[in-house]
Amino acid sequence: MIYAQQNDVDLLILDMIMDPGIDGLETFRRILQYRPRQRAIIASGYTDFDRIKEARKLGLIIYLRKPYTMSNISRVVREELER
Repeated sequence: MIYAQQNDVDLLILDMIMDPGIDGLETFRRILQYRPRQRAIIASGYTDFDRIKEARKLGLIIYLRKPYTMSNISRVVREELER
């Protein structure tokens, strides 16, 4: 998160469950406080539709379901960067 505070980042890829202590959604929420136009993809092996809906309300468009392949991740990265 500190890196994204100090540097421009075209696209973040966050996992819904991350260590230590905060998840991808909370990380995205905090980053939006100082980079309100930040784009991100959240990946998860869990389907928590309430959390996904919450992320979409914050502007997150792409949710990538695990397990994903290099083909899947390259496709969604391209989609988000072209959006």
